[in-house]
Amino acid sequence: MHIWVDADACPAVIKEILFRAADRAQVPLTLIANQMLRVPPSPWIRALQVPAGFDVADQRIAQEAQAGDLVITADVPLAAQAIAKGAHVLDPRGELLDAANIQERLTLRNFMETLRSSGVNTGGPASFSASDRQAFANRLDGLLLKPKRRTD
Repeated sequence: MHIWVDADACPAVIKEILFRAADRAQVPLTLIANQMLRVPPSPWIRALQVPAGFDVADQRIAQEAQAGDLVITADVPLAAQAIAKGAHVLDPRGELLDAANIQERLTLRNFMETLRSSGVNTGGPASFSASDRQAFANRLDGLLLKPKRRTD
């Protein structure tokens, strides 16, 4: 398993959780963003800067992710591409996206985009909370333990 992070919009607290988890589980972690990112010194963690542009980081993650990898993103179209390749997808609030729920998410996203483009103020997502952080950490731990359980 390799963890790929859509790092441009990923909350800093989630990146910190990922850094600790990658080192603890000895799982490769790559953060991909349009800007340079600082990452702690670790043989398991690296940052990759891609050129600026619309969805360039998303395209790179979609290209790199493989079946069994884990993609961290709140971007629904990227999540759909990763799921289609057999990757696991976890959003920063701890929700696991999969083949059973991604179509609903895509439909809702497209509907909201249509409303916004017609001038309707749809608001934004709720503030990131401590319970979101805990939900993410718990789900991440469960995903990282899964492969080890199979080999025990």
